Amino acid sequence: MMTQNVLAGKGVGICEDLITLKITSSTVCDLSLIDLPGITRVAVKGQPEDIGAQIKNLITKFIKKKTTIILVVVPCNVDIATTEALKMAQEMDPEGTRTLAILTKPDLIDQGAEKNVLEIVHNRVIFLNMGYVIVKCRGQKQIDENMSITRAIDEELEFFRNHQHFRSLLREEKATTKCLATKLSNALVKQIKKYLPQMSEKIKERLGEVKHLLSKLEGGPPLEPAEKRKYLIQVITDFNEQITQLSKGDIIVVENLFVLMRKEFSVWMICLENAKSNLHQVVDEYDQEHRGSELAGFSNYRVFQHVVQKLVAELKRPAMMTLQTIRVTQAIECSLCFCMANGLICGILNFGCLVAISSLRALTLPPTSPLSQIVVQRLADQVPMMICYFILKESAKIVCSEMLDLLHRDDADNILQEDSEIGEYRAKLQAQADRLLLANDKISSL
Repeated sequence: MMTQNVLAGKGVGICEDLITLKITSSTVCDLSLIDLPGITRVAVKGQPEDIGAQIKNLITKFIKKKTTIILVVVPCNVDIATTEALKMAQEMDPEGTRTLAILTKPDLIDQGAEKNVLEIVHNRVIFLNMGYVIVKCRGQKQIDENMSITRAIDEELEFFRNHQHFRSLLREEKATTKCLATKLSNALVKQIKKYLPQMSEKIKERLGEVKHLLSKLEGGPPLEPAEKRKYLIQVITDFNEQITQLSKGDIIVVENLFVLMRKEFSVWMICLENAKSNLHQVVDEYDQEHRGSELAGFSNYRVFQHVVQKLVAELKRPAMMTLQTIRVTQAIECSLCFCMANGLICGILNFGCLVAISSLRALTLPPTSPLSQIVVQRLADQVPMMICYFILKESAKIVCSEMLDLLHRDDADNILQEDSEIGEYRAKLQAQADRLLLANDKISSL
């Protein structure tokens, strides 16, 4: 009661926070029950005007879940067709596959109305797949007198045994709290069997998403001072190795020429296939319009030539664009490869260029010849390429040297300081991954 007053306030207020009460006993069923407030139509003193809407939203939050079994509690002396709770259950569960109705207060039924109650219990008024169960709970006077639950269950059984109209429900297992507990336990097992495969797939899917997010964040710096120094050394070493490899051109982090060619030619292939689809139709139309005295199977040469020229003209532009794209990309790749070559290869290339120039001079080729222009262009490009190459190497050395200097500093804690939000987010993801792994192990063991 005190917890309820703290959460919802003193009086008749409600809140969305759950008050968990765990009962451990060898005589109770392994069930999780959520007691929701009754539906209010008119606000009483101390309640907000929209208390009815608040309660409906709270109830809908729980009963809309497909894995939830809905228990609709209806007094026997109330018209079940006008019950708001059953109406909400039908909206969330139209087929009635997870709704069980509980009829209470059978001792307050007017004389002669027993037959109507029996019709409801036998599922002849409003059909529910899970059916109905009738129970007799303790009255307010019995609660005030601290009647035990065991005694209340015994009196309930005696009530149905001695009742003229309801005694048959005991044989049909549609009466007493004990029958209700058994029915709910069986329903829970069926629900678990039904949704366990789906739950397992959702857990695995979510676990994959969490692991992917964790892989992006990588491991954070350790908390121990000795481990921090080792971690810093490892980070700097990895960084310097990557810088050195990048300066040498050892790492290829972009698509190579063959990948590009496959992409470009696949686009051009689509154009070819599109042109191929209506080729026979175009040929047949031209053949019908321009056929003269030629025999069947022998097309007029000019007709054939006209059709082919038109189709080739349509394919010319995408073909030229494809070749142009590949040529530009190849030129860039060649320049980069030459720029990243080591000194020995550069020396061989330089020597080759000199021999080629001497040979060209010996042959007295004119300066305007294509070969002369290629050699001149290569020599003109070589100087800035070599300058860029050596600048890159020197820059890599300087960066590596500066990184190594960090090892001699005493403020390793400041260097390895991580954003608190990132650390909290990583810890949250790791905890979530641990829970998902545990849940997956539990489900796999069932």
